[in-house]
Amino acid sequence: MKIPGYRNQDSDRKGLPRTTKGLRPKLLREGFRKPHLRVTLACILHPASCILLVALFATNAWAGAQMYTPLSASVRAVLQQNVSDQAAPKLAFTTQADADAWLSEMSYRLEKRLPDRKHRLDFLNTVHYEATRAGLDPQLVLGLIEVESGFKKYAVSSAGARGYMQVMPFWVNEIGTTGQDLFHLRINLRYGCTILRHYLDMEKGDLYRALGRYNGSLGRPEYPNMVRAAWQNHWTLQRRTAITAYTPAS
Repeated sequence: MKIPGYRNQDSDRKGLPRTTKGLRPKLLREGFRKPHLRVTLACILHPASCILLVALFATNAWAGAQMYTPLSASVRAVLQQNVSDQAAPKLAFTTQADADAWLSEMSYRLEKRLPDRKHRLDFLNTVHYEATRAGLDPQLVLGLIEVESGFKKYAVSSAGARGYMQVMPFWVNEIGTTGQDLFHLRINLRYGCTILRHYLDMEKGDLYRALGRYNGSLGRPEYPNMVRAAWQNHWTLQRRTAITAYTPAS
């Protein structure tokens, strides 16, 4: 499936062979010292192991570490407004039947990870509302959460990122209100979707680069490809784009 705004990983690994024949010695030497290259090596040497690696790394190893970069006053103002809106979560569907169908299907897929039905439906309602509000595909956000935190509410990365969408605490000081709890479901998803939307705007709709910024691994293909795989293989209902109708802030 070709995704608008998403480049093939080969474009960032020029000359990397698809087989072990001609494998660059530098990659072999460095691959066993650097985690992100170990993933690449494993997929080249043992393609079948990629599925296991995705499942292994999805829990914590690829948790977010967004990098702090100064914001212009206008961008900060827009982001502050975006995270401060307290409108009640709601599903944005044409009909209630469509909403019920989406909730039913996503709830079934998520049941093993979030066994409590009430919590699961609250989670899905919030994901759909916050993603749609930010102009994102809710199923893309589910794929990102799967890779970032494994749907663990209280996940904390080695860099200090928190919650379902692994939001770095500096964002609260930058665009939020002192004391906001990044482990709170709605606050975490509001920040996460707002930040991903911000990175998409920065990269002019380039999802591959926006995901790299979100994870703090810009320029490396492993994380964007894992999110793409989770999105497509576990959460997609039909052909969609990552970005719904949305007008970037000026």
